[in-house]
Amino acid sequence: MSPQLSPGKRYLFPNSTRENLAIQKNKQPIKGIPFHRLGKIKYLLLLISVVISIIQIHPASAHNVKTSADVGGTLHIEPNDNPRAGETSEAWFALTRRGGKVIPLAQCNCRLAVYAEPYAPGEPALLEPSLKPVAVERYQGIPGAELVFPKPGIYQLQLNGKPASGANFKPFKFKFKVTVASGNSENTQNVQDVNTSVVKSESKQSQSWAIALPVLALIGILFVVLRSMRGGE
Repeated sequence: MSPQLSPGKRYLFPNSTRENLAIQKNKQPIKGIPFHRLGKIKYLLLLISVVISIIQIHPASAHNVKTSADVGGTLHIEPNDNPRAGETSEAWFALTRRGGKVIPLAQCNCRLAVYAEPYAPGEPALLEPSLKPVAVERYQGIPGAELVFPKPGIYQLQLNGKPASGANFKPFKFKFKVTVASGNSENTQNVQDVNTSVVKSESKQSQSWAIALPVLALIGILFVVLRSMRGGE
């Protein structure tokens, strides 16, 4: 004689059966994709969206940013970080301490020197413009200068700084590379651009790497994820 189930347990096995059926149903492939792979595919799609956002954001990074010791420096040249030979350009340097506190020119014994590339160590500077305090965006009293590049080409801007009396930051030295385009002024119309080929080459290389690096990262991510998916089979 088979044992009788108590009334309190008469639905124990039916409920378990229903739960098992639900689990088995969820494990069935969705449009040909097994359930255990869905999480990896969602993770892969998330990574792809991140890489795409990096590709879209990268070209918008116009300002030139450097760090030295406990000081960060950002160079911006008007107009639009695209100076032209023979024309006056406004350059400013946003100096900040670690943590984001702005260093005004009044607290910094700063010196700006401009060199034409290529240059040998010890070679005198092409320009040594005087610095003045300027107010730009959220920065007040930061170092600024008016620059007139004599001809198109590549230049290096070197900004050295030491703390003035009462200031507290470490001495720094920033080197910024600047590409100067041909100008429209009369005094530059007959100047031969000896660095044109170098400027174009470096510009093309920068653009190529800006596109290639995210693409290579995406290929690497795809390889790792697909390999892990195959290993989980």
